[in-house]
Amino acid sequence: MAQNKLLVKLDNAGVYKSPKWLVRGISFEINEGQIVTLIGPNGSGKTTTAKMILNIMNADEGMVSGNANKMAYVPQKINIDWTMPLRVIDFMKITSSLTNSQITESLTMTGVDKLLYNQIHSLSGGEFQRVLIARAIAKKPDLLVLDEPVQGVDYNGEIALYNLIKKISVTLNCGILLISHDMHFVMSTTDHVICLNGHICCSGTPSSVVKNPEYIKLFGEHNSETLSYYQHHHDHSHDNDGSVSN
Repeated sequence: MAQNKLLVKLDNAGVYKSPKWLVRGISFEINEGQIVTLIGPNGSGKTTTAKMILNIMNADEGMVSGNANKMAYVPQKINIDWTMPLRVIDFMKITSSLTNSQITESLTMTGVDKLLYNQIHSLSGGEFQRVLIARAIAKKPDLLVLDEPVQGVDYNGEIALYNLIKKISVTLNCGILLISHDMHFVMSTTDHVICLNGHICCSGTPSSVVKNPEYIKLFGEHNSETLSYYQHHHDHSHDNDGSVSN
């Protein structure tokens, strides 16, 4: 069986902003069709690490290399004048020259194609996140970076978005770097977890990471026990709206 294509590799990479290292000694890789999740407390270097991968920030030591031809990024925050009339179709075209067929196809994949002519300010948090993801995948990137994609979304919306992220990974066979502070639903979506706190504290499968002493030190014993329980007892699946399907 052929090995999936290597998309990006970090080798002892770090970013220094006087007077300190934001992250240091970061080594991992992302392959085609793989979902890798970065977790860690605020200020732990998750977004900095993502920006190294996206070539937005240069590594001050170590190396970042890879074979991804196209990368797409959904940032944690996006500045929009919510009072300005702006339809979804117009928003999709703001920063990229997309054809109408590309827009329709990506909105269909994220389940919001019926919102094509809706005003952006009228969308719910979950709908807007789906539009952001649709805009990112419209040109079928090799690597998709999602920074806290479920912020401002309710419980069922979180489940549905994580299901969507998994679907995108399978459908496009792209690598996905997911940045999250919440492991509850990431547990059933992610292939590999990297716990950051300025450096890599631990990494591995979700079930192994939550039992790691370094993870427990950062997030607490109770959190680890809860997630371990979730991993072993979440034996059902969810529809697109987050409801239990079986």
